[in-house]
Amino acid sequence: MAKGLFKSGMIVSAMTMISRVLGLVRDAVVANLLGAGLAADVFLFANRIPNFLRRLFAEGAFAQAFVPVLSEIKEKHGDDRVRFFVAQAAGTLGTVLLIVTILGVIGSPVIAALFGTSWFLDWWQGGADAEKFVLASALLKLTFPYLFFVSLVALSGAVLNVYNRFAAAAFTPVLLNVSIIGCAIFLHDKFAQGAYALALGVFIGGIVQLLFQIPFLLRLKVLSRPQFAWRSPEITKVRTLMIPALFGVSVSQINLLLDTVIASFLVTGSIAWLYYSDRLIEFPLGLFGIGIATVILPALSKLHAGEKSEDFQKTLDWGVRFVIFLGLPAMLGLMVTSPLIISVLFGHGEFVSQNADNINKVSLGVAAYSVGLLSFMLIKVLAPGFYARQDTKTPVRIGIITMALNMVFNLILAPFIGYLGLALATSLSASCNAFLLYRQLSHQGVYQLSVFSLGFTAKCFVSAVVMAVCVYFLGARFEWLEWGLMEQVLLLCGLLVTAMVSYFSLLFILGVRLSTIRDA
Repeated sequence: MAKGLFKSGMIVSAMTMISRVLGLVRDAVVANLLGAGLAADVFLFANRIPNFLRRLFAEGAFAQAFVPVLSEIKEKHGDDRVRFFVAQAAGTLGTVLLIVTILGVIGSPVIAALFGTSWFLDWWQGGADAEKFVLASALLKLTFPYLFFVSLVALSGAVLNVYNRFAAAAFTPVLLNVSIIGCAIFLHDKFAQGAYALALGVFIGGIVQLLFQIPFLLRLKVLSRPQFAWRSPEITKVRTLMIPALFGVSVSQINLLLDTVIASFLVTGSIAWLYYSDRLIEFPLGLFGIGIATVILPALSKLHAGEKSEDFQKTLDWGVRFVIFLGLPAMLGLMVTSPLIISVLFGHGEFVSQNADNINKVSLGVAAYSVGLLSFMLIKVLAPGFYARQDTKTPVRIGIITMALNMVFNLILAPFIGYLGLALATSLSASCNAFLLYRQLSHQGVYQLSVFSLGFTAKCFVSAVVMAVCVYFLGARFEWLEWGLMEQVLLLCGLLVTAMVSYFSLLFILGVRLSTIRDA
């Protein structure tokens, strides 16, 4: 089982890497055109809300409830029943999403006031940030419809994953990045405010992603005319599982949105600093954590349907081992190299001309988020251990606890260290989330970290620490802040090679082989 998962995971990671690289290019374009000032704050705000809802409802709660039910139907009833179920899901979800999207577009000023309260108050009182509220309301009318298209993309992607067509679904986000980059480059000068071009790119990207996946679904012969079936037994089951999953799987996204709300009360630039910090964290998280989570949920769902509890535990243990193997060096590596990475990606154009300290601000944010990177990854592996068994109530209890902890951490830290407190609070609450998920799986007798994986973790930790020390002291020998872009790129490549060689070499010396990662 794990050998197949390893191969599928590598396929998803490869496709995700293309998407994440283009995502960083997209962010570099945004940073170059908008910097980290008013326009950047507002666009990132307007883009985060539909993305938050997408992750919460579509890729979050819906996917975690939909995939186990679809896997069970496929295993027990065959493809004809799958086709009927997909038609019902598409029709029901599409209808609900259409209504929500129309309400969101019409009510964009209300949404902007709700999530950008300080901007609304300034607009109401004629304050300095009144322009932010007006611009946010306008941009939301372009970005909010993205929720409709990308949620249907998440549905079709879930179907493709259940049929082990991981590459197509994983490649799809590339098209969004291409769309935003294209609109930013070619349409930026067509608008009085360049943020409109980026918002239009989000809208177009949603349409293109959905159109891209349709031929793959046709090839699988799982498409038929959508049907609204709110009360059908299968859709009712998905709805029942989905309601608690809204919290259980998307706590980190809710925390990030709360950070955005609080950051709107802080100094201008705080939202942008948090966004760019989060984007850098999303690269390894998407590449490794989400990649493995994508393939492990259908596999666990199939094992649960087949009542193979021992293989279920081994698969979970393999998933945990895999994210530790890549998550630990990513976490420590980002901490020591983030200033150089940020300088290479964003250290030009409006980003530095507006505020020369932007690079330092974002690198500190990356360090704060990096504290929780491994926990973010572990959540992506541990949460499917519940959802594959159609247990969505346990994660919701844990989600409520960690959301409350996040707000407590925010209130304790933000008054003293501003946006850094918000990032650190998110990391701390994610660590609590991962610990509680693991503890509950252990108490239920579903999963216990094996002695082998404990030893493997210790070897990865030692190797990652040695790697970070080597990279830090090598990078500190150079005055790269005074260098040009190409010289910085060459240094970054050299540091990455040093990191890989030192980490994998020490692991090899400690007895870790490829089979340790590939096999359960």
